Amino acid sequence: MTRFSGGSPTREGLLNTRGGSPQGRFHDEVPRPSSDSEKLLDGEVDLHGNSPRRTPVGEWAQRWFGRYRTSEQGYSDRKETGLGRLPEKDGDRGWCSRYKICFITTGVFLALFLILSGSGVFWVYKNAPKDGQSPPWYPSPLGGTLKTWEESYKKAATMVERMTLVEKVNVTSGTGWAQDLCVGNTAPANGVGFPALCLQDGPLGLRFTDHSTAFPAAITVGATWSKDLMYKRSSAHGLEAKMKGVNILLGPAMGPLGRMPAGGRNWEGFGPDPVLQAVAASLAIKGIQDVGVIATAKHFIANEQEHFRQSFEWGLPNALSSNLDDRTLHELYLWPFAESVRAGVGSVMCSYQLVNNSYGCGNSKLMNGILKDELGFQGFVQSDWLAQRSGVASALAGLDMTMPGDGLHWLDGKSLFGPRLTEAALNGSVPMERLNDMATRIVAAWYQLKQDNQTEWPAPPPEGNGGPNFSSFTDERIGLIHPGSDDKTTTEVNKFVQVQGKGNSHGQLARQIAAEGTVLVKNEGGILPLSKKGSSKKRNAAGKYKVGIFGEDAGPGDGPNECPDRSCNQGTLGSGWGSGAVDFPYLITPLKALKATFDTDAVEITSLLTNEIPVKTSSSLLNDQDLCIVFVNSDSGEGFEAWDRVRADRNDLYTQKGGDKLVQRVARECGGKGISDTIVVVHAVGPVVLERWIDLPGVKAVILANLPGEESGNALADVLFGAVDASGRLPYTVGKSLADYGPGGQILYYPNGVVPQQNFKEGLYIDYRHFDKENITPRYEFGFGLSYTTFEFSNLTLTETKAKSASPAPRPDVETTPPSYSTAIPDPSTALFPSGFRKLRNRIYPYIDRTADIKHGKYPYPKGYDEQQPPSPAGGGEGGNPDLYTQHLSVNVTLRNTGARKGKQVVQLYVSFPENVVDASTGDKIDFPPRQLRAFEKVELEAGESEVIRMELTRKDFSYWSRGRGNWIMPTDGKFTVSVGASSRDLPVGGEW
Repeated sequence: MTRFSGGSPTREGLLNTRGGSPQGRFHDEVPRPSSDSEKLLDGEVDLHGNSPRRTPVGEWAQRWFGRYRTSEQGYSDRKETGLGRLPEKDGDRGWCSRYKICFITTGVFLALFLILSGSGVFWVYKNAPKDGQSPPWYPSPLGGTLKTWEESYKKAATMVERMTLVEKVNVTSGTGWAQDLCVGNTAPANGVGFPALCLQDGPLGLRFTDHSTAFPAAITVGATWSKDLMYKRSSAHGLEAKMKGVNILLGPAMGPLGRMPAGGRNWEGFGPDPVLQAVAASLAIKGIQDVGVIATAKHFIANEQEHFRQSFEWGLPNALSSNLDDRTLHELYLWPFAESVRAGVGSVMCSYQLVNNSYGCGNSKLMNGILKDELGFQGFVQSDWLAQRSGVASALAGLDMTMPGDGLHWLDGKSLFGPRLTEAALNGSVPMERLNDMATRIVAAWYQLKQDNQTEWPAPPPEGNGGPNFSSFTDERIGLIHPGSDDKTTTEVNKFVQVQGKGNSHGQLARQIAAEGTVLVKNEGGILPLSKKGSSKKRNAAGKYKVGIFGEDAGPGDGPNECPDRSCNQGTLGSGWGSGAVDFPYLITPLKALKATFDTDAVEITSLLTNEIPVKTSSSLLNDQDLCIVFVNSDSGEGFEAWDRVRADRNDLYTQKGGDKLVQRVARECGGKGISDTIVVVHAVGPVVLERWIDLPGVKAVILANLPGEESGNALADVLFGAVDASGRLPYTVGKSLADYGPGGQILYYPNGVVPQQNFKEGLYIDYRHFDKENITPRYEFGFGLSYTTFEFSNLTLTETKAKSASPAPRPDVETTPPSYSTAIPDPSTALFPSGFRKLRNRIYPYIDRTADIKHGKYPYPKGYDEQQPPSPAGGGEGGNPDLYTQHLSVNVTLRNTGARKGKQVVQLYVSFPENVVDASTGDKIDFPPRQLRAFEKVELEAGESEVIRMELTRKDFSYWSRGRGNWIMPTDGKFTVSVGASSRDLPVGGEW
């Protein structure tokens, strides 16, 4: 099957394959409720009437090819004004599936505006975001200033010094969507032996590949709270990428952080706490890069919802702007990126949306000032797919590589880098020093991961047999080499290399992760673990123990890969949808695993794989069961695709497809009037409101199984039957309503302006921090989870290893000197297309057509470009000032297993700051969340065994970001409280420092 057939591109999105004609479809707005999950049950009151009605969505059909895959998000219809002539703004990636939405929505919105305001409508589409809300930071810092990268930069300097101008541009520019075999591709610098690079999604597996693993999603990994599994999963993931010929893996994701529980892509990250997210992300990066693959920390930054995330995808000319203050940025959203840089990440991906009204991939404060200067990032910044919104401006702001290479439109062959970057270097608008640094950063990352080792990384054809051994654009063995062009040359593009580990060892790892990421939140009467032979508590003493399994989520549906990029909710839910999803090599359903685990000589299993039980079935099926197990779910995904009435971000936090009604019916009628017990299993992308049925007498146990990946059923059975302890803990808070999460937890479903503005007014108070501040009782708190055994905390001791002091040590001097090159501008004739060169349609080349096109003049540089900024006092090393990571306090606590079986507990450490802290530089009273996670360890103990757990806390753990000083400040007056326990609200031991 060739992967083409209608639609539009998004690297983070596969084409829509449903359309067969160029007609669009517009879904009329309908009154609430807008989905089955929003319908009120049992007379309950609608508490969130501001939830969205149906969002307009359209559908493209045959365009260019059949089913074309996509690139990470992005389609914009802004007029191209030349390299760098657009404001300092940008977007994410996209392709066919995305056009499906944005083309029709654009037409509809234009029509609506014309109706409402006549010809005056066109001012709207020329209206730019507000300027000056994100301060300028120039020039872009040079890479090669730290010892940890010194050798790689020396090698890179030697290579880049020999590169021609067009080779440097080749390295920094993608070749265009579908011009080569990966979702992102660069061209080689053949004269110096630098290969073309393959960039491939994504955070939970390898997108568009065969014989690879569909690992549990990151939100499930977060629920394990296991540092060991966080590393092992990514090591296996990286190895699979390497074996498929992938140089740069587009993960892990730490943005979105999870500000809004209904956010469509929260499941790609590890949870809404910055420390949990940071620990998991840094271990993921180490796992990927330890096998030689360049990891990508994404999406930088504050990319927290899918609605309006990029230009025109939702019918507006600009993406939304995430507006936040400096302290919120540093203490929440930047924290995971800082730890990623500290882990040595090779690449960072800038995001689609604006931040403080400057596009993320053109925001000099973020890329130059914070990422490259303050955090000391030595790798390269790549754009999300079609996130680049300017040329010169984005290069000056710190963008090093554009992906997939296309400009403001998909498959237009008009890159904002490519030949335009060549022109900009030749006419002097982009200094040669900046272009040299762009190329050097990319080459240095390649050397840093030792990809110059041709034994491990053979050269691509024709020099060797390396490079990608799969195609993102066809499943057939023979396919087009350049499928997005007019070149019809074919070869063996899919070699079907099996990368799942010997004996499917990666599948076994996926099973362990899914099991440890399964969270038991209710277990009345110790109904779990189950016995394989059933229970003596049965309706018919002489017959078999009868188990009824109910719900579509228990079964296979139409197969796990039925919809492009998993963009529909059918069958059991193993993954969200979008570019972060993969093709399942197989998916073990809960029903299959339960049938295989129960002793069928003693247990009779009946299943009804639907969420709508016929009325007459009650007496013939429900009443006849000794135990009922109900499966329900809640799905979401990336903004280029929609399912039912869910436009990427969830409309609410209820289960979908009538799941709540199903649970109510089964719990009330199982065994006849609810005499028998009911167990509920929820597969979901994030928090689910359980209030419609959680307190029903028949509901005895509830399991939140998150997104388990390919080994779903087996992992669940391991937990249900007690083969492993129930050791998952919530990586988020489960509230009693969406409103419980506060104003900052709500999706902006309708634009509040031509450039939608989303103000992060809640500051630090998201998820459990908000619940704690407002004294809201959640259904289940952050970090909560039940075990099959019991644990006791005792003997907390605090040992000061370094005294308090307000400020960190001064920023250290530059450790090494960055590479230096000639800044002479080459002769324009050296950049001309070679004689007789064959151009492929829509492919991005670095060459220019005529030397006469090189015009010299005064370039309108961004405001503040000539004002050199001082280095941040918070910088000086990877992740920031090295003194931020100096240990100040050692914490010991004794954990004892007081139960009758082996089990695992997560030891969680929270810090509460002193009261009445005043910032001396501003006079501001500093407000702090009641408690903040700062460390954790997962520990396995035999029955009766105890262990002393040691955790170290650093200066940064006890500091806040001072807007007045532009630095991390530790309060020295008053006492810090250190609390340790099993969740954010179960902290039995504590002490003061």
